[in-house]
Amino acid sequence: MKTVSDWIDSCSKEQLKTYQEWFNSADSDGDGRMSGNDATKFFALSNLSRSQLKQIWAIADVKRQGFLGFQEFVIAMQLVALAQTGYDINSDILKTEIDKENIQCPVMEGLDALIAVRNVGTSQPESSPLNSWASQKSVKKLPSSAVTSIIDGLKRLYVERLKPLEVTYRFNDFVSPLLANSDFDAKPMVMLLGQYSTGKTTFIKHLLRCDYPGAHIGPEPTTDRFVVVMSGSDERSIPGNTIAVDACMPFSGLTTFGTSFLSKFQCSQMPHSLLDEITFVDTPGVLSGEKQRTQRSYDFTGVISWFAAKCDLILLLFDPHKLDISDEFKRVIGSLRGHDDKIRVVLNKANQVDTQQLMRVYGALMWSLGKVLNTPEVVRVYIGSFSDKPLNEAFVGPLGHDLFEKEQNDLLADLIDIPRKACDSRINEFVKRARSAKIHAYIISHLRNEMPTMIGKAKAQQRLIDNLEDEFRKVQREFHLPAGDFPNVENFKEVLGTYSIDKFEKLKPKMIQAVDDMLGYEIPELLKKFRNPYD
Repeated sequence: MKTVSDWIDSCSKEQLKTYQEWFNSADSDGDGRMSGNDATKFFALSNLSRSQLKQIWAIADVKRQGFLGFQEFVIAMQLVALAQTGYDINSDILKTEIDKENIQCPVMEGLDALIAVRNVGTSQPESSPLNSWASQKSVKKLPSSAVTSIIDGLKRLYVERLKPLEVTYRFNDFVSPLLANSDFDAKPMVMLLGQYSTGKTTFIKHLLRCDYPGAHIGPEPTTDRFVVVMSGSDERSIPGNTIAVDACMPFSGLTTFGTSFLSKFQCSQMPHSLLDEITFVDTPGVLSGEKQRTQRSYDFTGVISWFAAKCDLILLLFDPHKLDISDEFKRVIGSLRGHDDKIRVVLNKANQVDTQQLMRVYGALMWSLGKVLNTPEVVRVYIGSFSDKPLNEAFVGPLGHDLFEKEQNDLLADLIDIPRKACDSRINEFVKRARSAKIHAYIISHLRNEMPTMIGKAKAQQRLIDNLEDEFRKVQREFHLPAGDFPNVENFKEVLGTYSIDKFEKLKPKMIQAVDDMLGYEIPELLKKFRNPYD
C-alpha cells in the first residue's frame, strides 16, 4: 500500500499532461501562478464543499505563498480526486495509506467548455510534460507593477517605500546592504556554528546522506571557509568572487567584506531533494585557546551577523568535550543579537559519554550558555549523535538510544518545517528591517540636528560620537522607541566616524509616514489578499 504522498509523487506523464492543460486554462493571466480568485472559479467545478476546498488549498499551498504553482496545482488535483472518492481531507491525509487502483482523475463539470472558451482566438505552444514539475512560464507577460504573490508584494513595497529611506540615511553602510530580488526569492537557509571538530560538516553530510563537493571532515580544523551548500543541476564548487557577482544568488552583499573574505567563501552545488527546499551554510570552526590570538584576515563576526539576518535557523553545535565558550565564540554569539528566535543548540557526539556523564555535560552546557545568551528563556537544546556511525548500544544503553532517536526526530521535524514557514519568515524579517531602518533614520537625523551650522563641526562630531549612548537615549525618549531595538553602540560609532554628520539629511516626515503606512496598512492588506481564498 502506498501513502497519499507517494501516490502524488508518482503521477504518470499522461496525468501531468492533462493537469498542465487544466492549469493553463485556469491561470487567467498566464503568469504560471494560480491566484486565489482563479482557484475559487476552477475548483468550484469539482462540486466539493467549501470546507473541503479550504483544506485542499491549505495542504497544497504548504509554504503559504498565496498562489499555486503547477506542482502545487497537481497536489490539489490529486486531493480533489481523493475527496470525490470519499476520503476525509485533513492535515494527516498525506500519511494515509490508499489503494490507488480505485482512484480516478478528478471530475470537473463544465471543464471542456471552459477550455474551449480559453482556446478561442489563442494558440499557445504545447507544454512538455518533462518540464511540468518546474515553474512554467507563459508567453504572456505581466507589467512590472503586477503583484501576484506575497513575495512580489514585498519586493514592490521595498522598492517604493523602504528603499528610499534606507538610501537617504545610509542604512546599507551602518546595518545591512540594500536588498535585491534574489534576497526575496532565496530558499530558506540554515547556518551551522561551533568550534572546530564539533561535527558541523558531518551534520550536513548526515542529513544529505552523502558528501557534498568540497566537504572535508577530520579531527583537526578542516573547514577553513564559509561553504554554502545548495541545489544545482550538477556537482560543482563555485569560488566566492563568482557567487558574489551572480545576480541570481542572494550573496551580493558579501562584497562589502572584501576579497580576503571572498577567497574564503565558496558555493557547493549538487542535485538533491533536500537542497531543493533548504540551503545550508557551513562555517569555519570558531577559534579557542592560543589560536584566538591569530587574527583572521576578514571581519568574521561581521560575516556571521550578515548570514544570521538571512538565515531562517541557526544551529550552535557543541560536543561533550568542547563546552567552553571562547572569547571569539562569545563575540560570535553576541553578533546574533536580534535573532534569538532562530537559535537552536545541538549537543552533538553525545554517544561519547554514558548516561550519568551526559546529565553533567548538559548541566555544564546550560551554565555556559547562560553567561552569553542574554535572555531569561531557556534555549532549546537537541541531544544526539548526528553522524552515519551506528550507536554503541552497550555503551549508551536503551535509555540513551531512545533519547537520541526522539531528539533527532524533533530536530528533523524542526528542519522540515522551515520551508513551510519560509514566507512567514520573509515577512517577519522584512518588518524587522523596516523598523530598524526607521530607528536608524531617527538617530541620523537627530545627530544631524545636533551639529552646529558654521564653526566647531569637528569638535561637535567627536562629542556626539563619544556620547553616542546618551544620544541614543534622547532619541528613544523623543520618539518613544523600545531600547532593545537600537543598534550596537560600538559598531555604530565605528561606521559613524567615517562620515561627516553635517552632510546627512534632516528628518523627512513623508518618508517615515510612508514606512508607517506600509507597516500599518499595506502589509496587512497584502497578507489579506493572498490568504486562503476559502477563509
